[in-house]
Amino acid sequence: MELTLAIIITVVGASTPILIAALGELVVERSGVLNLGVEGMMLIGAIAGFVVQFHTGNPYLALLCGAAAGMAASLIFGFLTLSLSANQTATGLALTIFGTGFSALAGSSYSARPVTLMQPLFPADISAHPIARVIFGYSFPVYFSFIMVVAIWYFLHKTRAGLILRAVGENDQSAHSIGYSVIGVRYMAVMFGGAMAGIAGACFPLMLTPQWAERMTAGRGWIAVALVVFASWKPFRLLGGAYLFGLVMTMELYAKAGGGPLSAVPSELWAALPYLATVVVLVLISLRRDASTNAPACLGKPFLPAN
Repeated sequence: MELTLAIIITVVGASTPILIAALGELVVERSGVLNLGVEGMMLIGAIAGFVVQFHTGNPYLALLCGAAAGMAASLIFGFLTLSLSANQTATGLALTIFGTGFSALAGSSYSARPVTLMQPLFPADISAHPIARVIFGYSFPVYFSFIMVVAIWYFLHKTRAGLILRAVGENDQSAHSIGYSVIGVRYMAVMFGGAMAGIAGACFPLMLTPQWAERMTAGRGWIAVALVVFASWKPFRLLGGAYLFGLVMTMELYAKAGGGPLSAVPSELWAALPYLATVVVLVLISLRRDASTNAPACLGKPFLPAN
């Protein structure tokens, strides 16, 4: 029982940053924009959150600054792709390269310096029992991720603003013809996605690794991008996919710890499994004849208003 509970808690911690980043990317892609710079924005959010936590000790301020840093990085992407009509794929890749280099430079003086992890949101008395700890023993970002799954689903399917965003992603010319600002809607979506990626990045030093290390997100941003396709652009499927990948990554940790049947598999294979699973999932989705029907029709296409 203790081992099972420990695995569940570890899975939740490993899945939360991926889920938060993927939720932001889902909103961005539903607006018709493909931002492959999630990994870079996560790293920028990670260094911003770490620095604020190191100097202030306030984890909520660190999360807020991580969101602001991710949003600022997303505005670079937005200006180039939405205002200047640059290629979205190339710009997203460039943003990831920029975020990797910027975070390494900004964090060079903080290498291996420790910070305090976020404490559980609920009092210790509530989560004293092992079963209760599975429900009430997490820090704020875990509950935030669950709330955002429901909130984004409700926004996309039950609100007028969500309908407009989906319309912009499906047919930008029609949305423009009836008076909606396609560029404005997409800017808001890109900024939201950047803020979520920044929060996801800040979760790494605040929840998982209480010290700075270069590239500490370890490619989780790419998994988040793949999960959006895996989930067919649906928030609740995204929740299941994030926890599936979190479980695979947790198995790697327990295999390295030794003992049990997991140790029979080389730790290098466990480390590669999340990324191998990402490739396999994308291949299987591409083989489905109806795979393209779920994708926003204008995804990745620049908006050029008709004269």
